[in-house]
Amino acid sequence: MTRLWETSHPYYCNEGNYYARPDEGLHEEYDSWAEFYEAWGYSDEDMNLVFRWDWQVPDPNDYEPGEQIPSERLAVFWVLQRKAILRSTECVVTRDDEPAIREWLTKRAKTVAAIWAPLLTEASRD
Repeated sequence: MTRLWETSHPYYCNEGNYYARPDEGLHEEYDSWAEFYEAWGYSDEDMNLVFRWDWQVPDPNDYEPGEQIPSERLAVFWVLQRKAILRSTECVVTRDDEPAIREWLTKRAKTVAAIWAPLLTEASRD
């Protein structure tokens, strides 16, 4: 099983929303997975569609000796479908958080898979 922190997605996604200033609240940061989950854990999967996530691991080579290396972070990218809002969140995570994060992301992945199911089912027959 691939660990979430070992996953490298193609391309990247910027935080927030290109059409909104940072102070408009379309990117939020949380100090822990628990704090993030309290805010977003039970949000509706259809109205709050997660289309991407990135487990960000700082590269120690990017820091000078003695410089503090930042914590690992989970970035989550959303489309709030009812209002067509693109937004993002991120939180500090530890590798011990992975089982809970994996469970939450898997539930969100099923929503995205259901959207694309008609095409993916046809493609699998080709």
